[in-house]
Amino acid sequence: MRVAMYYNNRDIRIEEMPTPGINRGELLVKVIASGICGSDVMEWYRIRKAPLVLGHEIAGEVVALGEEVKHYKVGDRVTVAHHVPCNTCHYCLDGHYSVCETLRTTNFSPGGFSEYIRIPHINVDRGTFILPDEISYEEGTFIEPLACTLLAQRKAHLRPGQTILILGSGISGLLHIKLARALGVGRIFATDITEYRLKMAKQSGADYTVHAKEDIPAYLRSLNNGRLADLAIVCTGAPPAIAQAFNSVDRGGTILFFAPTEPEVMTSMNLWNLWRNCNSLITSYAGPPADMKAAIELIHAGRVTVRDLITHTLGLADTAYGFKLVAEANDSIKVIVKPHK
Repeated sequence: MRVAMYYNNRDIRIEEMPTPGINRGELLVKVIASGICGSDVMEWYRIRKAPLVLGHEIAGEVVALGEEVKHYKVGDRVTVAHHVPCNTCHYCLDGHYSVCETLRTTNFSPGGFSEYIRIPHINVDRGTFILPDEISYEEGTFIEPLACTLLAQRKAHLRPGQTILILGSGISGLLHIKLARALGVGRIFATDITEYRLKMAKQSGADYTVHAKEDIPAYLRSLNNGRLADLAIVCTGAPPAIAQAFNSVDRGGTILFFAPTEPEVMTSMNLWNLWRNCNSLITSYAGPPADMKAAIELIHAGRVTVRDLITHTLGLADTAYGFKLVAEANDSIKVIVKPHK
């Protein structure tokens, strides 16, 4: 089968690999669509394991079953979580699925930018979901990132009527806007450094958009009855955005760090102000199986629409171009690779 082998952001080669064999309890899935995630182009993170086949936002069709697979059949339309928790360790039992060692070490193989993937037994058991006929394969690639968004907003205790600020209006920021709007928040403010993404933020449900170079706290106060944001969601690892978050959250408010920085990046904070203003700082990573299921229902019910975020659909041979689009972060939002196109 053909795969798109990642060597670095500028070197992605179409290569041949054997189609994976499957064992007892496993599935072989034909990948119909695979989204390029912003984390796929974090070269500082990916280069350590290169060469490898990336792609974890997948939707496809079951084409072969291992022995003892009971709940799926050939022809099923599915989406699959690449990481799944054990559900029995100290962290899982305490509700912290994202730090479960099993979640951090499980994966399907090779990756979504290939024609077929093998789904290990543990992923079949708790990470494979039937895709309703009303959800296209392309829309199915949003289920994993929307699940991550769901977990993050739940951890941040997002509530109806709140004012939220989204810092960074790439795909993550836009999903946060759409989900927050579906959950009934009050005002939504969004920032970015490109006019294209600010336009997309407005189309996705933001009430107000503003270029990141502006005085964000002053802009908030001018349109929010003199108040700052109840919740600031940082969807970029850019240090200036992190600094803006600290200055833009109201008393009693929360800052959610959704995007990572490079490991060596340090930031300063005024602990006196945080203490005095009773602010909370939280992070969020991944999305457990329950949130995958909820994401399917939100898309299926039309509460969160995602098709309008698809800007490019490419064949496997054009994967390198897709990575270029995502890495440059200009006039693209969701770039989807279709390995059999």
